Amino acid sequence: MSAYAGHSSTTGSIEKVDSEKAALAVGALPLADFDDPNINKEEAITGILEDDSPYPEVRSAVSNTDDMSIPVSTFRAWVMGFFWVIIIPGLNQFFYFRYPSVNLTGMVAQLLSFPMGRLWAAVMPNISVFGVHLNPGPFTIKEHVLITIMATVGWQSAYATDIVAVQRVFYHQTFNFSYQWMLVMSTQLIGFSLGGVMRRFLVLPPSMIWPTNLVNCALFNTLHAQSYAGMGNRGGISRERFFLYVFCGGCAWYFVPGYLFQALSWFTWVCWIAPDNVVVNQLFGYESGLGMSLITFDWSQITYVVNPLATPWWSEANVLVGFVFFFWILTPLLYYTNTWYSKFLPIMSRTSYDNTGAAYNVTAILGTDGTLNATAYEEYSPLFLSTTFAVSYGLSFASITATITHAVLFFRKQIWAQSRRSIDEQPDIHARLMARYRQVPEWWYLVVFVVMFVFGIIVIEVWPTEFPVWGFVLALIIAFFYIIPIGMIQAITNQQVGLNVITELVVGYAIPGRPLAMMLFKTWGYITMAQALQFAQDFKLGHYMKIPPRTMFFAQVSAAVIAGTVQLAVQAWMFTNIVDICSTTQRDGFICPNTQVFGTASIIWGVIGPQRQFSPGQMYGGLLWFFLIGALCPFTAWLISLKWPNSIIRYINFPVIFTGTSGIPPATAVNYVPWAIVGFIFQYVIRRRHFSWWTKYNYVLAAALDSGLAISIVLIFFCLQYPMNGTIGANTVAKWWGNNVFLDTADGKSMSYYTINGTFGPSTW
Repeated sequence: MSAYAGHSSTTGSIEKVDSEKAALAVGALPLADFDDPNINKEEAITGILEDDSPYPEVRSAVSNTDDMSIPVSTFRAWVMGFFWVIIIPGLNQFFYFRYPSVNLTGMVAQLLSFPMGRLWAAVMPNISVFGVHLNPGPFTIKEHVLITIMATVGWQSAYATDIVAVQRVFYHQTFNFSYQWMLVMSTQLIGFSLGGVMRRFLVLPPSMIWPTNLVNCALFNTLHAQSYAGMGNRGGISRERFFLYVFCGGCAWYFVPGYLFQALSWFTWVCWIAPDNVVVNQLFGYESGLGMSLITFDWSQITYVVNPLATPWWSEANVLVGFVFFFWILTPLLYYTNTWYSKFLPIMSRTSYDNTGAAYNVTAILGTDGTLNATAYEEYSPLFLSTTFAVSYGLSFASITATITHAVLFFRKQIWAQSRRSIDEQPDIHARLMARYRQVPEWWYLVVFVVMFVFGIIVIEVWPTEFPVWGFVLALIIAFFYIIPIGMIQAITNQQVGLNVITELVVGYAIPGRPLAMMLFKTWGYITMAQALQFAQDFKLGHYMKIPPRTMFFAQVSAAVIAGTVQLAVQAWMFTNIVDICSTTQRDGFICPNTQVFGTASIIWGVIGPQRQFSPGQMYGGLLWFFLIGALCPFTAWLISLKWPNSIIRYINFPVIFTGTSGIPPATAVNYVPWAIVGFIFQYVIRRRHFSWWTKYNYVLAAALDSGLAISIVLIFFCLQYPMNGTIGANTVAKWWGNNVFLDTADGKSMSYYTINGTFGPSTW
């Protein structure tokens, strides 16, 4: 328990209320202004009677009490927070350009901050310097949360840094550091400002549970040995010991599928039986097949897209339905009927191809000025996509229209109600506890928005970007328009609808032939929304853990500024000092794989343009029908729900069906089928049959598995892969059967159904 428990507030008392209040709770549950699939009436009543969250998922991971006297904004917290804000983004940016690579996630900081904080409390002298206490006492859970949120803000490489890298590598443009810094700040912090303004819709309502945060909350409470009513009273080992056992086991186990026996990760056992049968490998393979082998023993594959132990089962079921229909039924039908000349290509691939079956050589169609050479394009080849890649584009189109239709039909009452509801009017114990803190005025966020908007204008106008200001405004309008509906869907289902494809499509038609303009439009349109939701998710974490909102504001803004600056500085140093960087033959592995993908996309969408691929009459023009399909499907579900409101239709969510598999590519079937199986076992079977076990251990299990995996990946990389340029075990471990059997198959070799002799495809394009 916290050393400050003596001051604990009685606000969250779990004493039973009288029968009159119980009757009122049964009659009118103030939970959500829409039919929330996450709500079970009996479970919700239990939460309300205990003055707790109506959602058992939240009750099991989040305490319903708060102690305002617990220190949070301490010198120790800020120093440790800024330490991680420099170290993690800097290292991740360095390895971002290398293959193989490693990512230090926010969970690494969350884990390592705990012993660091304890060590600080034990050895730092208890003195004051200029009135600042160097050692405020025991390391508190709120300090820990603040440090982790700061580390989480910038652990991923800022999307805009790829624009800078692509300009250098593909277009030989090197604008000065002022351009780079204002570009990164604008793309990162416009999203922050919009996320702050949208708090009343995406953070304050109890129905916006943000499932991923529950894993972090469970880990915080486990590390700090917090006890609260929502944990239940099940016996057995403590959460702390359970976490330690699973963490150590998970960390040790990943050395097997992650290094020693990688066939357990790509467990395509059917393909091993018939390694040369193309059809069998296309159906059962994981590398380039449809994944009907079903099994993997690698947690990194299972949790690649999102943690199945944190996602509601009904949401996972929607994703599974979408995967089965579109990738196990529709894709084989399209492929084996040779639609889009697909039988000349692998059935699943993340690569674009030319008419010889080779990877599309985008430089072959570029003029000397970086624009499309139409003659060279006509002499070379049209661009071909694998069947799953094309279907994935169609699903992206459908998800965009389905999101709007779904929001209008199902969320309109909630959006209207929240626009008029203040924090102290929220029907939720956590909002009432947070209402006691000084809130962040919305004009603070508006000031950030205006400053970052000006930065964006300066970037566009001062440097030769060929990007009109109206394009910048249009990109922000798209992001703003989608933040609330996409945010609500993500907060409820743990699935995010991406705007990357639609922004590429819009800019390809609106501003054709300008790759830099395409990258800028995509970044301001897509990343603004994604950053807004990332910040909203962090706001909700602070909401659950009772971090003062103004402290959160300064922590997030300062972390975003420092992280972006560090990433740019590291990137500038690398391009100045690493010889032959971004070359495919770079001797230390700094081949820039992500930059190559980003640059290729800039050429496909910004140079070739969508009009040559998706317009009516073009090869993939039929995919435009997915826009109409996406718009109509939620309307159909809504009509059925009016007739049968309590039927299974309340669990059908078409935006999730369409967007749940958006990770394909680069994800493959191995990241979805075993994921759904694990989700079914824990989020349906165990939750229903062993609810007390699930309440006490489920989110701790999720945190322990993720934590063990994160540490194990770091250890393997720095101990076995990075030293000696990756030659450790090259002639022993790397060559044995268990690390090669899954590659020595038609699936591992990405073989197509037809053998190509010469060229294939249309004669003119």
